[in-house]
Amino acid sequence: MSGTVTLNTSSPEAVAASVTYDENGLAPAIIQEVGTERVLMLGYVNAEALRRTLTEGRVTFWSRSRQEFWRKGDTSGHAQYVRDVSVDCDADTLLIRVVQVGAACHTGAHSCFDERTVPAVPGEVPGRP
Repeated sequence: MSGTVTLNTSSPEAVAASVTYDENGLAPAIIQEVGTERVLMLGYVNAEALRRTLTEGRVTFWSRSRQEFWRKGDTSGHAQYVRDVSVDCDADTLLIRVVQVGAACHTGAHSCFDERTVPAVPGEVPGRP
């Protein structure tokens, strides 16, 4: 896809309808903590989960394994409170910035990316030391 996709932002339903979902009706949602800017986790939303996220102030996901909606914190108390939602230029990925209460990861870690850093050769930026 080239260019930028224009979203219809007239209502939460229109925003949800403007997102491009995969063959399973899902779009990835990157969850980022406001303040620290840490990426906490990645989840998936369908149009209804996105509508709920936009209107309820808490992040709602679609569980691919359980085939049901789930809202972070309803059973654990580790909730995500929405601060803002952005859609990427292709309208197929969401960035949801949240205030995280408790752990974001099901393992109890604050972020799902806390403990699994793998070795990689750092790239050299031309013209920078």
